[in-house]
Amino acid sequence: MTQLTTDARGVFVIAVTPFHPDGRIDMESCDRMVDFYLDAGATGLTVLGMMGEAPKLTVEESRDVVARILKRVANRVPVVVGVSAPGFAQIDALTRMVMDLGAAGVMVAPPGSLRTDDQIVNYYTQVAELIGDVPFVLQDFPLATGVQMSSGVIARIVNDLPSCVCLKHEDWPGLEKISFLRRDGVLNKRISILCGNGGLFLPEEMDRGADGAMTGFAYPEMMVTVVDHYARGEAERGRDLFDAYLPLARFEQQPGMGLAIRKYTLAQRGIIAHDALRKPGAALSEASRREVDQLITRQEQRLKELN
Repeated sequence: MTQLTTDARGVFVIAVTPFHPDGRIDMESCDRMVDFYLDAGATGLTVLGMMGEAPKLTVEESRDVVARILKRVANRVPVVVGVSAPGFAQIDALTRMVMDLGAAGVMVAPPGSLRTDDQIVNYYTQVAELIGDVPFVLQDFPLATGVQMSSGVIARIVNDLPSCVCLKHEDWPGLEKISFLRRDGVLNKRISILCGNGGLFLPEEMDRGADGAMTGFAYPEMMVTVVDHYARGEAERGRDLFDAYLPLARFEQQPGMGLAIRKYTLAQRGIIAHDALRKPGAALSEASRREVDQLITRQEQRLKELN
């Protein structure tokens, strides 16, 4: 089993959880989805993240989804599993379960009750003590969690906890955090910084020193290509390709609609069989579907012009 390390780079795609229209998990679509992400060049996968509808799954369903994805991945890339939960008992149980199945590490977001710097640091200290030497991703997503982590707090957590190997940077705006953490003398070790928000700020994040992305988008090949061009010193080419996808990436980032848009697009691409969200979760209106179709058509035309 490959464990997540501070050298993690590239694109760790946040996987959706495919459902049948009646709410059952669509395992066949899980297989196609994994194949698609790996063929697109993903260097890792993240399962049961916030956009994976994790809170809507039972513990048994979570186990089955993780097991199915890990079996399909077959150790080709590391798989990170989200284990965020209100209490430590759930985090402990989920962590043990997914690591026994072969996960490379876990991702933990802070509970919304944390308010002060010391509370945040103490929380992650207790998480690290709870899960032992399991490598974990610190998820900084204040737009969803309501928890504001300063750059200094993140540095304290990274410096104090050896098992914190990666920051999922998802603050908005938050580019200054990346710059701060990459300054000499701030951290006592190198840490992987992978960014979220659907890749909406990926070029700027790469300029600031990010290692890539840990997020979802219906066209993960865009993120893979952008990161690859930056790694080769071809930033302008990376930006040109990013710009071709930007209208759809922007549309997909609408609060409350983003996952429905992503699933609809993935279904249109033949990657998952249905665009169903498990309840509670509303499907797109016909007007929204038409708008996505128009954006896809225009995007394909822009790509032809670039090539």
